Amino acid sequence: MEQIFPSPVDDVDPVALVAGEERPSPIDRPWIVSNMISSIDGAVAIDGVSGGLGGAGDKAVFSALRAVADVIVVASGTAVAENYGRPQTPEHIQKSRIERGQAPLPRIAIVSSSLSIDPDHRVFDPAARPMIITHDKSPHEKREALAAVADIVIAGEAEVDLEAAMNDLHNNGARCALLEGGPTLNGAFAAADLIDEWSMSSAPVIVGGTEGRTVRSNHSFEPRHFRLERTLHDEGFLFHRYVRQG
Repeated sequence: MEQIFPSPVDDVDPVALVAGEERPSPIDRPWIVSNMISSIDGAVAIDGVSGGLGGAGDKAVFSALRAVADVIVVASGTAVAENYGRPQTPEHIQKSRIERGQAPLPRIAIVSSSLSIDPDHRVFDPAARPMIITHDKSPHEKREALAAVADIVIAGEAEVDLEAAMNDLHNNGARCALLEGGPTLNGAFAAADLIDEWSMSSAPVIVGGTEGRTVRSNHSFEPRHFRLERTLHDEGFLFHRYVRQG
């Protein structure tokens, strides 16, 4: 993997590079990084999952971002579609995290209004108990069932209040949150102006069809402006890091 912007570097270790980048936590919430991949024609999935777009470089950047995150935030539909499980973090990265004052593994926080995810799903690993972020009017029976396998965070009355949820994560020690989608959750975070960094992988393929874009929102909002901080290249893939202006 090479860096092509802001200056050429022939051989880059993405884990060391990402760990060395500044991500200052705001006063009342974590620094929030959104990580997505798309084809060059804008598709975010092939046959409903993002894995078909990725390559070795994308997996390396994905792992590097997870290595610095305290918590991984994901919509329940994405967690099911992508078959999420316990984060797989190598021992040497766990050691580096501990040296930085972090937990050995990032924690998974699943955002869900309907609580339709099955308590038997593999993401509910007792050795790495995830969180469920929901609202006060979510189905109580489903909430009780999920409380046996996850820690329930109530944020909002009739819909999830993402700002309150991120404040709760911050109060529990999270300084960097990695947002892994899907597009509707990305749209909710963007509408709430909660995204500090956008990590974008561009796959050298045209998919066609009707696959969605990286952000989907029913709410109109002012454009959010970002600046390009760096670009990596590996086997035709491009990996951009954008940081919010101001």
